[in-house]
Amino acid sequence: MEDLLTVPQAAAHLNTSVRFVRRLVAERRIEFVKVGRHVRISESALRAFVLAGTVATLTAHDVTGRAA
Repeated sequence: MEDLLTVPQAAAHLNTSVRFVRRLVAERRIEFVKVGRHVRISESALRAFVLAGTVATLTAHDVTGRAA
């Protein structure tokens, strides 16, 4: 079983505020687990969230529309 992080730990991993992580949970933009009334987030869910928001770099062709 994978380790589950608390909201403050998840915020530290993402280098964001606790409020931001709570908003992600409230908007169901990140996968989470309820343990009683506590919210826990797996490291794999954090990785998936980051990968989903990753934007690829542009190439010269993307910018100019022609081969470099």
